[in-house]
Amino acid sequence: QVQLVESGGGLVQAGGSLRLSCAASARIFSSATMGWFRQAPGKEREFVAAIAWSDVSTSYAGPVKGRFTIFRDKDKNTVYLQMNSLKPEDTADYFCALGSPIPQTRTRAGAYAYWGQGTQVTVSS
Repeated sequence: QVQLVESGGGLVQAGGSLRLSCAASARIFSSATMGWFRQAPGKEREFVAAIAWSDVSTSYAGPVKGRFTIFRDKDKNTVYLQMNSLKPEDTADYFCALGSPIPQTRTRAGAYAYWGQGTQVTVSS
């Protein structure tokens, strides 16, 4: 059983930056993909970004493209989400996830087997 622990959330003003981290308790296999999802109050969980562990290919949701960057540290079994130019609409609980989806399904929450507990991000206007 792999445990994922997120950190780095907080309160930031619009236009500011935050970096989220997600550390896995075990070595991540090369076939895996790690993703970030978010869920705002009263809304469904939505895809934010994903990275394939082996070739570091990335995917981003439209609203965050160009502002967010996902990257990983293979030696630390950790994935990061650098969030720049934050907007109030980015306010949500952010969750990291680990799975082995095919590229076409990496945006789907159901394709991931392991989830972190979430970290809250609040962007004030």
